[in-house]
Amino acid sequence: MIFVAVMRFFLGDMTVVGDKAHIPVLLGEVLGLLSPKRGEVALDCTVGAGGHSRAILERITPGGRLIGIDYDSRALELADVALGGVEGAMYSLFQGPYSRFKKFLGDAGVDSVDMVLFDLGLSSIQLDDPLRGFSFRFDSYLDMRMDTEGTFTAADLINSLPEDELAMVFFRYGEERFARRIARRIVEQRKLRPIETTTDLVDIVMASVPHSKSSSRLHPATRVFQAIRIVVNHELIELEEALNQLYEFLPKGARVAVISFHSLEDRIVKQTFRAWVASGNYMLLTKRPIRPTPEEIELNPRARSAKLRAVMKIG
Repeated sequence: MIFVAVMRFFLGDMTVVGDKAHIPVLLGEVLGLLSPKRGEVALDCTVGAGGHSRAILERITPGGRLIGIDYDSRALELADVALGGVEGAMYSLFQGPYSRFKKFLGDAGVDSVDMVLFDLGLSSIQLDDPLRGFSFRFDSYLDMRMDTEGTFTAADLINSLPEDELAMVFFRYGEERFARRIARRIVEQRKLRPIETTTDLVDIVMASVPHSKSSSRLHPATRVFQAIRIVVNHELIELEEALNQLYEFLPKGARVAVISFHSLEDRIVKQTFRAWVASGNYMLLTKRPIRPTPEEIELNPRARSAKLRAVMKIG
């Protein structure tokens, strides 16, 4: 009941896309850890439709400023609407990978930030768009580009990589135990015709995974889709590069929070934060990752696998 009351309080922070309300994941916990205050400067490296950003901006206004970054031009359009609804708000939005945040901060005339947020993975905007190819719920072209101006798609990857490299991608980035079997069938199938749609790929995965394994709660294609998306968008490289560049922009007392959605992302965040704390310059704000409550998962199924970690700079 407490969670429901909190979410009702934050209804103004919900972003409506189409006819669905998309609730920012772990919103109350993010605000608690970042502790935004009037006059501070915030950097949201994955602004999406602006749900977290709006809640932060409301708390740093007046006098504060928010810098938002996203690959997706559609997300930035929605974020602009959400943030523009905050009276007296000062914010700047930039399209591109968040590893380029140094350039974007420079363009905005900002040399330090008091808080940083990463909400990793896919947004509901991308998952719910049947034309983007991120979800096997829709039969669509295998695209999976977060930046629609990019040229390399999931179909390009599936139809060009050698069998051994495909198997490596599925195993390393999807932790898929049947990676080699799926890769072999893909290569066999593309000799007959190109693999171009989400349905094409799902059919191949389903035919490659033993039936006893295909009845689990996790859809058999989930890990393969995850792996392809990570490679197409350089997601893990982007995360490592961005985290490694943050230090010089964080004054004493600055907070960094990261929401991850799978073990590969969380491992990078956990190891990076551990190294930062060992250096003596940071303090952990989350001894263990914060997970969503059953009530939040019921209200927002996307939150199911979320893990939130945070640190504060002390030196």
